[in-house]
Amino acid sequence: MKPKKIVVHDRMQKRYTYYRTEPPSKNFDSEFTPDLTPKEMLELGVFGGKYMTDCRKEFPKAWFTNVKLSPQVHDPELNFFKVNASKPLPYWREKGWIHPVDPRGWFQWYCRYYMGRRMVEEDQRQIKRWKAFKRHIAQLKIHCLSGDWNCRKKQRQALLHWAYDSRKL
Repeated sequence: MKPKKIVVHDRMQKRYTYYRTEPPSKNFDSEFTPDLTPKEMLELGVFGGKYMTDCRKEFPKAWFTNVKLSPQVHDPELNFFKVNASKPLPYWREKGWIHPVDPRGWFQWYCRYYMGRRMVEEDQRQIKRWKAFKRHIAQLKIHCLSGDWNCRKKQRQALLHWAYDSRKL
């Protein structure tokens, strides 16, 4: 595949340039097997609808049909489980979890990775974080009956934020 140059102009990045070197949704690291695509996550309702409201041009238009977005405020009612399972961006920055090329965090990295951007060190770091989040699945299996979506709703919503489909548990 011929690399495709992407230039980002949004509220958080001006003239950030990267290349998509893989076809969309292909050639993922063998240890990275998300349950949900970015489009599916947006349609289900994640991040209180606040995420991705000013950067639509970077991603396929199809991702933004039937999505639940709230450009002005974070609205937990737009989340699939109708609860707030997010920490504010300053918290993530304070913890050192935000890489400068993806100032919105893990989901922005995932969207760009899904579309074909590859950055070996950052990809490894984010995949390691994604794998570590899987521990929450064990908690649901221990404490909740299968299919009881009202059990540990915050944990279920947080799993959706990390592309794990907690509806299947």
